[in-house]
Amino acid sequence: MLNIMWRNMKWRLKNPISIVITILQPLLWLVLYSDMAGQTMQNMGVGNYTAFVLPGVIFLVIFSSSCSGGIFNFIMKSSGSFYRNLIAPVNRSAIVLGQMLEVILLSFIEVAILFVVGLFFSVKVSSGIAGIALMILLIFMTAFFLSGLAYFISLCLPNEVIYETIMTAIVLPIFFLSTALFPGENLSGGLAVAVKLNPFTYIINSLRSLILGENIIFGNIMPVIILFTVLCCGSFALAIWRLKKETAY
Repeated sequence: MLNIMWRNMKWRLKNPISIVITILQPLLWLVLYSDMAGQTMQNMGVGNYTAFVLPGVIFLVIFSSSCSGGIFNFIMKSSGSFYRNLIAPVNRSAIVLGQMLEVILLSFIEVAILFVVGLFFSVKVSSGIAGIALMILLIFMTAFFLSGLAYFISLCLPNEVIYETIMTAIVLPIFFLSTALFPGENLSGGLAVAVKLNPFTYIINSLRSLILGENIIFGNIMPVIILFTVLCCGSFALAIWRLKKETAY
């Protein structure tokens, strides 16, 4: 499991463009969009809009990292290492978990970069050490769920072109039909329903409450943790199930 994780990480370090691509768009959202939209959002009662939008950008960077993890399957298939893993005396769950852990590690590295950039825009975690610990848990669960889902989807598709098209088609509705860019309190009608049905709305809101609020409201955060525990188990099970259907011949 750890060998697979470090092998994938070494490949990224030898190909740093794969890291740059996954963080470039979220960085542009954080720096450019938050700066341009900040004045308008201040008129709506949002103080530091960079801090407000950061949780949504965190989701974007985790999704990008997870998508790149799925690309690994196509790279490994073309090189033959994917099939060598299948015939090796390695448990299928260890193969899946090894690749997922690499995505999770990459996600944390890139989230750390976002926070460093955020410091220049006066972004800080108001809830302190306890809030940071909860944020680490929420980010881990988000990355675990998305990396498992991306792994499963990549094994179901014939090539990386279709894979990237589908993943792009998934992320845009999820991102815009959430509270990533705007408060959800004043929404109504079908848009409000769609935002409430989006599980990432609750992750984004939880992260935002930990960044902006000094007090931690566990009654709001615990249901999110329970929800994503279920989602993580589901995506991991799907990834293992799909890998077991793969053959080396």
